[in-house]
Amino acid sequence: MRTTFNTIIFDFDYTLADSSRGVVSCVNFALENLGFPPTTYKKSCQTIGLSLPETFAYLTGEPAKQGQEFARLFVDQAERVMTDRTVLFPSTPPAIKKLKRLGYQLGIVSTKFRYRIEEILTRDGMLAPFDQIVGGEDVTRHKPDPESLLQALEKLNTFPQNAVYVGDSVTDAKTAANVGLPFYAILSGVTLRTAFSATPVERFFDSVGDLAAWVSENTASGPRLKE
Repeated sequence: MRTTFNTIIFDFDYTLADSSRGVVSCVNFALENLGFPPTTYKKSCQTIGLSLPETFAYLTGEPAKQGQEFARLFVDQAERVMTDRTVLFPSTPPAIKKLKRLGYQLGIVSTKFRYRIEEILTRDGMLAPFDQIVGGEDVTRHKPDPESLLQALEKLNTFPQNAVYVGDSVTDAKTAANVGLPFYAILSGVTLRTAFSATPVERFFDSVGDLAAWVSENTASGPRLKE
């Protein structure tokens, strides 16, 4: 079977990278400054991929609309620690380089700020393979709203039928479904395979390295578009 897409768009956190140490630091910094008790590492990690107001609501039980000060404090701490405490998964650099050699357009769509993603990728010499990055500061409505994926498709000059979205969470799967993109789930985060039972998933992979290997095996001479 040949792949029938020319563009692969990735989520960032828990798909390409592990930012959990940075997230935990920022979450607890914000909570404690607002008078809330610190949360656990496990519960904090479960918020990765949510918008900051949604994270506040999940952790405190308060309405998300009251999370603006939480978001400000989180970002303040993130400026100090997030880049240094985020690491690419070991399989990410070789996988991305392989997919680029095969001729695929590559993008990132994440709730993480684009400039932060660019800092991390630049630090590790991995910015160049990505053709477009859409981050949290680039949209007014966050995943699972389709705005960010639609913006990426427009910037990449391609159509939903010729692209796939790769992520680790149910929110990512819902985002892809809202745009009509096939979704490939990477099980490198905290979301279990069983959690995707109510959302369409084209394929499951343990890592982005496994995804790249599968794409390579199913690509004879470069990506092919759907007619």
